[in-house]
Formats: sequence, C-alpha cells, structure tokens
Amino acid sequence: MATTPEPRPAPAEGPTEGPVEDPADGPADRTHPTAPPPAPAPAPPDIPHQAPGLLGVPPRIAWWRRPAVRIAGLGVVLALCGAVLLALVREETGTQGFLVGLGLAVLPVPLLIAAFRWLHRVAPGPWRNVVFCFAWGACAAALMSIVANSFATEWIAETTADPGGADTIGSTVIAPVVEETAKGAAILLIFLFRRREFTRLVDGVVIAGVTATGFAFTENILYLGRAFGDDQTYGDQGIGSVTVATFFARVVMSPFAHPLFTVLTGIGFGLAAQAAPRRRVWRVLAPLGGLLLAMGLHALWNGSTVFGGLGFLVVYGAFMVPVFGLLIWLAVWARQRELRTVRDELPAYVAAGWLTAPEPYALGSLRARRLARDFALHHGGKPAARAVREYERHATALAFLRHRGAQGRAGADFGIREQESLDAMWARRAAARPALTHAALMTAPRPAVPHPYAPPYPGPHPAAYGHPPAYGQTPGYGQVPAYGQVPPYGQVPPYGQGYGYPGHGQPVPGHGQPDPAHGQPGPGYGYPPVQPGTGPVPGQGGPYGSGTPAPYNPYAAPGRNDG
Repeated sequence: MATTPEPRPAPAEGPTEGPVEDPADGPADRTHPTAPPPAPAPAPPDIPHQAPGLLGVPPRIAWWRRPAVRIAGLGVVLALCGAVLLALVREETGTQGFLVGLGLAVLPVPLLIAAFRWLHRVAPGPWRNVVFCFAWGACAAALMSIVANSFATEWIAETTADPGGADTIGSTVIAPVVEETAKGAAILLIFLFRRREFTRLVDGVVIAGVTATGFAFTENILYLGRAFGDDQTYGDQGIGSVTVATFFARVVMSPFAHPLFTVLTGIGFGLAAQAAPRRRVWRVLAPLGGLLLAMGLHALWNGSTVFGGLGFLVVYGAFMVPVFGLLIWLAVWARQRELRTVRDELPAYVAAGWLTAPEPYALGSLRARRLARDFALHHGGKPAARAVREYERHATALAFLRHRGAQGRAGADFGIREQESLDAMWARRAAARPALTHAALMTAPRPAVPHPYAPPYPGPHPAAYGHPPAYGQTPGYGQVPAYGQVPPYGQVPPYGQGYGYPGHGQPVPGHGQPDPAHGQPGPGYGYPPVQPGTGPVPGQGGPYGSGTPAPYNPYAAPGRNDG
C-alpha cells in the first residue's frame, strides 16, 4: 500500500543571495553558503529521480556533444599518437632494445602513481582523469616533443653548421620549452573541461605529476633502448655498460625529475583554481608563472650535463633535492589543510540534522576513515564498505563546496550541488553512521585523568621555599581538597568507603561484599551482587536472553538475531 510522502521541510532561515526559493521547488541557485537546509524526516519515501525536461523527458543532445562520443574521439586520437610513437621508438632502438627499455622503464611507474594517489586520498579524483593524463603524457606529449625537438635541432644544425652546438641548444633551450608546453596541455584541458574536478592545489599537483610520469615512461624507453643498442654494438656488458649507467641516472637517481618540473605548472593551475573569479589577472599569471618555472628548472637540469659529472652532482644536490623536498612538504601541508577544512565546515550540517556529532571528526581523519570502511566491511560486507566510501567522498565534496562558497568561489549552482551531496549522503546514512561513530570513538583523543590526590585548579599552591607547611596540611597528602578531610593518621577507612566511591563513605552494594553462597567478592563496582543460583549458566540464559548473546552487528535488521 503506497504511503503519502511527507512534505519536505522548508530551508532554514537566513540571508541568501539570489532568488527566494519555494520549499516545494527544491533549492534555488545560491552562490554563498547560509544555514544548511534541515534534514528530512527519519524515513523519507523513495522518490524516483526524473531527468530535466518537459514532463520528465530528457532534452535531446547533439551527437557530437555526448560524453561517450567525446571520450571515444579522444581515445582514438591518443591511440593514433601511441601507434605513431611506437613505430618511431622501435625504429630508433630496434625490437630487442625496445623490449629491454620497456621492461626497465616500467619499474618506477607504479611507485610514482601510488605516491600521487596517496596525496589525493582526502578527495580522490576519478580514475578517468588519471588514465587520460598518463596516456597524454606517454603518447601525445611524447610524440609532439620528439617531432618538435628533432625538427628544431636539425634546423639549428643546418643554419649554424655546428651539429654539436645544435645538440646543446636543443637539450637546454628547445627541449624544456617544447616538453613542458606539451605536458602542460593536459593540465589545461582538465582545467577547462573538468572544472568541477579541478578546484584545489592538490588537484594540480596530482594531474601534473601523473602526466609527467607518463612522459618520463616513454622517454626512458627511448633512452634505455638506445643505450642497449650501443652496448650491443660495442660489446659492453655488466656494471660498466651504458645501459646500467643510464638506468642508474634516470630510474634510480632521478625518477622524479619530470614530475618535479611539471608539478610547478600544476601548482600554478591549482592556485588559479583557488582564486576568486574576480581575480582574473592572477588566474592567468599563476599558470604562466608555474610554466616558466618548470621550463627554467628543466633547462638547468639538462644543462648540468654540459659541465660533466661534477656539474650534474652540484645541480642534483643544490637544486633538485631541495626543491623536491619543498614540494613534498607543500603537498603534505595542503592535504592536512584539506582535512582541517572538512572538520571545520561539516559541523554546520550537524546542527541541521544531516550529520551526527561524531561524523565531522571521523571524516576529518584518514585513519578514522579507514577504520570506518573496515568496520563496515566486517559487519556489512562489501556493499556497506562501498556505501561508506561513497559517503566519505560526498561529505568531503560538500565540505569543500561550502568552503569555496564562503570565499565566493562556488558559482551560481551552489544550492543545487549542496543538495545533491546531501541527498547522496542521506541515502547511505544507514551504513555510514555506525561505522563513522565507531571510528570516531576509536581515534578520538582520550581525556586526561587527573591524579586522585592532586589539588584541582585553581587550588592551594605549595608553600614557599624555606617555609614548609604544618604536618598534615600538605596538599595531596593527608588531605583531599575536593572531598574533605580523611581520617587521622593511623586510621584506615573501611573497605568500600572514602575517595573514589559513590557517596564518599557509603559502601557500594555488591562491591567487596562476600557472596553468602560462595564466599567470593561480588561482580564489582556498579553491579548488584550475584544471588545464589541466578548466575549465567552456559546454554541456560543470561541477563539478556536465552543462550549466548549474539555479537553486536549494526547492519542486522531490527529484531533479528544473527548469533
């Protein structure tokens, strides 16, 4: 039998920018956060979502604007670039050299991808962005760089009649400009066409780092394949071979070189993404400044080889390592700031009834999030763990949206996006709330327990040096400030009386009293004494029902015993 849905409560009162919304029409377009709308009833009916359009019919979209068509077209372009690049590299290195270079170049890729995904754990972006950026760096950017660098170097060599000088100019001037521009194109595409997924500094770092990882992967295949071909030609083997030296220099010592350069561009785009819309000049200068820094550091790195091995080590130790450490610190600091943003913004939704009190703390801790997912997986299986993960993702997006709204950067659809996140969280609350509450209890700092004989603050201070207090009046000895005087010295209060017991001097029933039947102490503080013949007997029932009580399962149906 269908039930009549309850009317949705009106939003909380407060000043808003934009049109005044009717409670029955849904959230209006708001650009700034106000008091969150109140949470719906505890058991709202399931209302199917209808697509926008006349009478629920979605509007027609031109075929070339459909997401599937765009993704397919982009995939075809990247596949063609990869095929052309494969032919060029195989012609340069040979089949055997290509396979050796491929096997050695793939080694640092999983570590670098995992490191950038670790930085993105607070609000991880979709995997499609990661795949696109890696493919762009490995195929499109690498192909553009190979073609442009070769053409420019040959033109300089023919113009100046100095092949050696042309190679130096090509590696120190042409290559940094071309390669960083080609890699930065992927960041620009994500920034323009996936704007809702590029809103933070960490987003720029991760997108740039993954793009550069793909580019370095292809470049390492080329360099290692060439080195293997030289060893085959001159008969070098073992540690002294060119292949080992190239592997040590590019894969062991500097696997982060290309990601380090391009991350500077990503930081520029990240700063532009965090800037207010009215700061248009800064939104243009920040990416350009990051790109110029990336080109400069790249040119310095390539130019270090001109000064021999000593110059390489000087640049490596004086520039590359410090900049790398500084960027790691910046990325970790930005991630911790994001967690603080989650803890600071979500309490507003606790007051409105959307969240429970422990949730903002748990959602602002990566350790608590992991414990919540493990708790849900243990008690509710994979569907519950998946629901908790989605709940965490929507809650984080909601906190970031509200933070951007407070700074005037949320856009005109703030109210709609806020309601979307709240509805998604509300649909998953049954699985997420028990898990997050458990995680908050497990990770919250324990309150400090004062020493039982220490004077409460403010209280009497110890006597000044040289003037000892009278016997029996030392704070904390022979005197309990909060509970009065203890018996005189030499008189011990009876067991069950004194400090630490309810009533301060009244014995607790059952605590320390012998059991008439067994002559053993009672069950302890706060419990009534065990009467003879009433104790729990295995298989004959206990204080909570018959048999052995079932373990606590927050995902069990009401009234169901899974024990």
